[in-house]
Amino acid sequence: MAAVVAQPHFIFGLRTGVTSNLCFCDEHNVVYPSGNSCVCYNTVQRSQRFISGSEKGQSMRAFSMSANQRYLAVSECGERATITVFDLQHEQGRKRKVLSAGDTPVQEFVSLAFSPDSKYLIGQTGDPEWMLIFWLWEKHKILATVKTTNSNNPVTQVSFNPCNNMQLCVSGTGVFKLYRYLEGALKQNTFAKVESINFLCHAWMSEERLIAGTDTGRLLVFESGDLRREIDMSALQYDRPVKMKRPRESDVDPGPSVPRITAILSYTKGFACSFGPGKVCLFEKINDTYRKTKELQIPPDPYSNDLTPAECQEIDTMCISPAEETLAISTDRGQMYSISLFAVEANKEEQLHFEFLSQSFHSSSITGLSICIHKPFIATCSLDRSVRIWNYETKALELYKEFQEEAYSVALHPTGFFILVGFSDKLRLMNLVIDDIRSFKEFTVRGCRECAFSHGGHMFAAVNGNIICIYSAISFENILNLKGHNGKVRGIKWSLDDSRLVSCGMDGAVYEWNTQTGKRESECVLKDCSYTDVAFSLNCKTILAVGSDLTLKEIQDCQVLREVSPDETAHTTLAVSHSGRVIFTGTTSGIIKAIKYPLPIQNEWIKYQGHCGPITKMVITYDEQFLLTVSEDGCLLLWRIIDKEGKELKCNRMIIHTDEILVTKSELDEKNQNMLELKMRLEELQMENEYQLRLKDMNYKEKIKELSDKSFQEIKSLKKTQQAMKTDMEKREQDNLENTAEMTSRHSKELKDLEQHYSQRLIVEHEKFLDLQQNHQQMQEDYKMQLESAEQSKNQALEGLTQFYEAKLQEKTQILTQCQEDTQREISEFKEIMKQAEEDEEKNIRGIQLEYEHKLHKEKEMNTSLKKKTGVMSQKFYTLQSQIDDKNTDLNKMKQERQSMLGLIRSLESDIEDLKRQIAGHEKTGQEKDNTISGLKKKNQELEKLKFVLEFQLSELKKQIEPQQDDIKEKKQLIHKLEENLLKMNKSDTQMKLTLSDLRLRLTNREKEMHKEMQKVKDLETVLQQLKSDIHNSVGFIQEPKKLKDSIQRIYRRYVTQTDRVENNTEDEDIQKAFCQQRDHLEKIVESLKTRLAKSAEEHEKAYVEIMKENGTLIAEINDLRKELQVLRTEVKDYKAQLSVSKKSNKPRLNSKEPKHEDVN
Repeated sequence: MAAVVAQPHFIFGLRTGVTSNLCFCDEHNVVYPSGNSCVCYNTVQRSQRFISGSEKGQSMRAFSMSANQRYLAVSECGERATITVFDLQHEQGRKRKVLSAGDTPVQEFVSLAFSPDSKYLIGQTGDPEWMLIFWLWEKHKILATVKTTNSNNPVTQVSFNPCNNMQLCVSGTGVFKLYRYLEGALKQNTFAKVESINFLCHAWMSEERLIAGTDTGRLLVFESGDLRREIDMSALQYDRPVKMKRPRESDVDPGPSVPRITAILSYTKGFACSFGPGKVCLFEKINDTYRKTKELQIPPDPYSNDLTPAECQEIDTMCISPAEETLAISTDRGQMYSISLFAVEANKEEQLHFEFLSQSFHSSSITGLSICIHKPFIATCSLDRSVRIWNYETKALELYKEFQEEAYSVALHPTGFFILVGFSDKLRLMNLVIDDIRSFKEFTVRGCRECAFSHGGHMFAAVNGNIICIYSAISFENILNLKGHNGKVRGIKWSLDDSRLVSCGMDGAVYEWNTQTGKRESECVLKDCSYTDVAFSLNCKTILAVGSDLTLKEIQDCQVLREVSPDETAHTTLAVSHSGRVIFTGTTSGIIKAIKYPLPIQNEWIKYQGHCGPITKMVITYDEQFLLTVSEDGCLLLWRIIDKEGKELKCNRMIIHTDEILVTKSELDEKNQNMLELKMRLEELQMENEYQLRLKDMNYKEKIKELSDKSFQEIKSLKKTQQAMKTDMEKREQDNLENTAEMTSRHSKELKDLEQHYSQRLIVEHEKFLDLQQNHQQMQEDYKMQLESAEQSKNQALEGLTQFYEAKLQEKTQILTQCQEDTQREISEFKEIMKQAEEDEEKNIRGIQLEYEHKLHKEKEMNTSLKKKTGVMSQKFYTLQSQIDDKNTDLNKMKQERQSMLGLIRSLESDIEDLKRQIAGHEKTGQEKDNTISGLKKKNQELEKLKFVLEFQLSELKKQIEPQQDDIKEKKQLIHKLEENLLKMNKSDTQMKLTLSDLRLRLTNREKEMHKEMQKVKDLETVLQQLKSDIHNSVGFIQEPKKLKDSIQRIYRRYVTQTDRVENNTEDEDIQKAFCQQRDHLEKIVESLKTRLAKSAEEHEKAYVEIMKENGTLIAEINDLRKELQVLRTEVKDYKAQLSVSKKSNKPRLNSKEPKHEDVN
């Protein structure tokens, strides 16, 4: 491996053909494509940072910067187009994600856009798919795809709504569509009729409004996706509102001379749009209209011809800095311009022009490259008819000039004062003057493709077809013509001592010439090889050459010593380091290779991807610090040469760069005259300024006097007012002191009076308090005496009352014993009567019991039948539940199998991606490819088997579901029958309730009769008490017989008639008592029956509620089963679709891989 490393240091050029190829990443850094890299250029420090692209150098197609200026998306075209997202906050632009279109074959992405929150990314593919792909790019997930157009109507731009992540716009030829991301798909929500309009660009002005530009110079305003109006560009004037007119069909094709609107940019104040070549118009929004505030133009090139003026460039891209301070544009000729918007606002009336963002670049293929010893100059020429002089130390463009003919070759004189340029008609020798390149000698050499000065600068060689002409750089005479090549000469190099010259041509010949005699010293001819470049080694003993046979050859003594065949790409040019350690070669793919010298036996080298086109020329600077390469992509790239440790290489030569510049005498005279005139003008201006200063001094002195007089008078007046204020202040202070003294004396007097008054009141209140205490003590003593006397009187009264009532109790106990004996006799008689009544009532009750027991037996039978039915239903319900659980387990198994299938599919997809990487890398052998193909086939067979198993399981599930549906129908019928039985039970319950109401009425009547009997008993008891009291009174007349007789007669008269009645009443009462007992017995029986009925009704209600609950649960489970069946059917459809897609995607891959397998075998 080579011990020398090349790093990209600085590049001059802009890559065209890339959409949105210029964008700001912060206020002072701009990102643009150049060569095969993305360059981050700092406009203040004028430094560059490289973000390297892929090895396929010709694939960059579109740019997009995120809204937060952190991420950069770059699309690269190829057999499978990709999008790479870079993180710009990382120093080297670290790759975050590489996105692709998945399984769809996409060759390019023509436009990209980030969402406002930088989470989503959209990409519009090219012909023939024209698919819009919507990514969640951080997770590498495609959310949705949609076909936007066809090949007849290409899309030019896509963009996100700045206020909505889910809305986006697509515009192109006859295409203007708004899409919205809803429910996992991109859905078009507007259908504007724009088939005849070619949209070149568009920009969002607000959440609902867009402005679009066309190839016919029309600015159309869309609101909510509908074409509302058109901005009339023909009526534009400064500081006046822009007319809005309705679009008409007659305005579609106004003519070929109308300027095109190729770029639109919106910002906070309004928008900017390109209007024809080299012109940008700024618009400011006022309410709902737009006012044209400024017209900016690309400046004309003072060194160009009238054939290709710089102001005729068409603007490709516009961008604005984050703070909206700078507007930058890029053109179709690979130039970048910028302008300060502050300067635009400050100079609204003046005509302003853009300035170069960095330098002026080549816009076409660079054909020539040369350097000199005494100055850090690089000379390049291009097919854009320009010659440019660059400074590789300051990274600036020193001189450039455009000509009428194309320049094919260039050579700088070692002093850096002269340049040799080969045009299509002549070879011109020109002077490098301070601000121009001026021709002073022409040679009749047509189409000179190669020219070179000798190291001493006294000679130069130029190629004229297959002849090499050597001229004297002093006398300009043709010294020698070296003839021998049969084809065109493609490369010439001088030896270090200028004694020899080596050349190579398309005829396969490498010749070494003696520049003194013009004879060939050595030759090496290979007719199968067409050489493109040649060089001497460090000691000039061997020759190094590259050609169309893809090898680097080392030639010595007419023989090829060594060959290095790096790749399948052809070498176009080479350069040998001055230390002789490394050889750099350039290829047709833009790759630079560093090969160690002496050439290694094995093929060892280091690759660097720098350009996106074939490298045409390559040179190493004399101090061996930089490698310079130019390419057909129009870029000049400076590589810094360092060793592996990162240190600069040591140079054996002492190279001193001079600062002298050629200037003509006429220019010096003009400048001297201008200097004199300017000095005279300066003196005049100084005199005028001194005179004006004196006048101003006089005026200012007068003004100062006036101001000083006024201020002196004001000071006097202020002093007087101050003295008056002081006197007033002193008077007020004295008054305040007097008032305060009076107030203090008053307050002291009032305090003394209050103290005396309150002290007297306290003495009086204290005396009152002492009197009240004495009264309170006397009252307590009096109350104690009264309580003692009351307790004594109370005890005496209690003793008398206890004696009196004890005597009464003894009398009453005697009376009670007599009454008890009488009641026992009456109870025995009553019991006999009750026995007879009970026997009669028992007979009646037994008959009623038999009737009710018969009814209860029937009801119990009905209950048992219902219970049996409910048991059967519950058994069926449990069986159904078990079947449902089995099905749930089967469903879970199916889900697990589905997950395993998804895992297999993902593993297969990962295997397929690994196989793709292996095929792309060309690292594994054909046997590994065969093994992977056979593995894929086996896995495909396993997938087919799994598909068959899934289909079989689906059929079995359908078979199991059909009988269950029949069972569900039968259960519904049973439920209807049970509901009918429940209705019957409800009717029987209503009848039972009616019977209960009748029984309750009877009970109320009997209760009324009981109340009457109780009143009769109470009346008898009162009569007995009266009789007892009368007898007790008559007993007091025992010693007086007459009074006793009279009292007994009275008693007889009073009570005998009543006793008869009472006896009759007692008989009736006995009957009623027996009847009441029977009634009570019957009531108890009725109550027991009621309780039984209530229990049976509750049981029936519970059974009804349970049946209804079971019905509800069964219906819910049936609905859940139906839903699960629908879900299973949809999942099975998805499996089938995935399997069909995987089969379709695997078949073409297998078909595409099998012929490769045959080729390997």
